[in-house]
Amino acid sequence: MEKQYKRVMLKISGEALAGANGFGLDFDTISAISKTISRCVEEGYEIALVVGGGNFWRGRSGKKMDRTRADHMGMLATVINALALQDSLDALNVDTRVQTGIEMRQIAEPYIRGRADRHLEKGRVVIFGCGTGNPYFSTDTAAALRAAEIGAEIILLAKKVDGVYDKDPHVYPDAIKFEKLSYIDVLNRGLGVMDSTATSLCMDNKIPIRVFGLEDPENILRAMRGENIGTIVE
Repeated sequence: MEKQYKRVMLKISGEALAGANGFGLDFDTISAISKTISRCVEEGYEIALVVGGGNFWRGRSGKKMDRTRADHMGMLATVINALALQDSLDALNVDTRVQTGIEMRQIAEPYIRGRADRHLEKGRVVIFGCGTGNPYFSTDTAAALRAAEIGAEIILLAKKVDGVYDKDPHVYPDAIKFEKLSYIDVLNRGLGVMDSTATSLCMDNKIPIRVFGLEDPENILRAMRGENIGTIVE
């Protein structure tokens, strides 16, 4: 089967790594995700990965805190998740590098675009931690920014919901799922795909976004292969 994509940005929410627990790390879930990523590497895909930190802390959780400090705490949460994924992938003999937007050289490489590019060319999975390294920007925006920088052909947005709906399907049983949307549709309707900064960045750089559910980690491989799952935004 001819691959539709070669270089892919995979965005995984922090909540997805918590599994059914809703907080912290569920190592069975992480192992299942890692096994699927390992299969993707075996099939020849170049995989960059941005992970959120919502299973530990979100910047907006610190409502009475200084926003910059609260966001820095969120960035540290993403590093915990990045290291957990790296450890799980290493156990499967998948060569993996963690790069962070804030320097912490004892545990990860600083983000350097050229170095990330070389790692990907050599078949290594590169996990980006700390978001963009700046407060006021989400990890969705980090995924869009890094995807543009490394020339990813698509962003695969793995969520707890199996696509984009007109309203929250967990609350409204009559919620309608979209198969395809334009960037402008997402922005004008305020749909919860990515925040507006991330969506605009994808639109400006013509990077499609496929949103799909992570209940079945095999969906990562299906999305890599270009199967029509979830919702495509382009």
